[in-house]
Amino acid sequence: MAENDFAWHRLHSLLGVIPVGLFLIVHLTVNFQATKGSDAFNQAASFMEHLPYLLFLEIVLIYLPILYHAIYGIYMAFTAKNNVGNFGFFRNWMFLLQRLSGLFLVIFLAWHVWETRVAMALGTPLNYEMMAHLLTNPWMIAFYMIGILSAVFHFSNGLWSFCVHWGILVSPHSQRIGTYVVAVIFVLLGYVGIRALFAFIA
Repeated sequence: MAENDFAWHRLHSLLGVIPVGLFLIVHLTVNFQATKGSDAFNQAASFMEHLPYLLFLEIVLIYLPILYHAIYGIYMAFTAKNNVGNFGFFRNWMFLLQRLSGLFLVIFLAWHVWETRVAMALGTPLNYEMMAHLLTNPWMIAFYMIGILSAVFHFSNGLWSFCVHWGILVSPHSQRIGTYVVAVIFVLLGYVGIRALFAFIA
């Protein structure tokens, strides 16, 4: 049973980086085109929407991996033993925040998919105007800010865990360096995400 849990955990961490993490980077990069104006974003979004076999790619490379990652992540969140109250070590806090950000992302992503992909399937064009309309409410802006930062943190911190579970970061020294690297990734992706968000706000 323990061996099966270890294997499922490794698959969970792998899918969190490839392809889910890579999709996050691509998604933020496309959204960042909004900083160059509505036409630049619409062009980038249109390019993504006209990729060959888009629905197949979305299901196989995005929805199914995210679904597994979310379901197993919820299982881990409610079965994991958090030691923050007992020790308070930095990595224990990262462990707890990883679980909390993951739970929030389940809600955020469900809402985001409903407001964008489902709306597009029902006939609303997926363009700059759609996002600008979604972000007219200050509460929705705050919701998206938290969602973006949660996604970026979950990916960045999860990348560190992935490297540990897959034997890339083994020694304490390498793990400490890895912490600095993922912190830089968090700052850079966080900037891209928040900068893109405010590009949709008039």
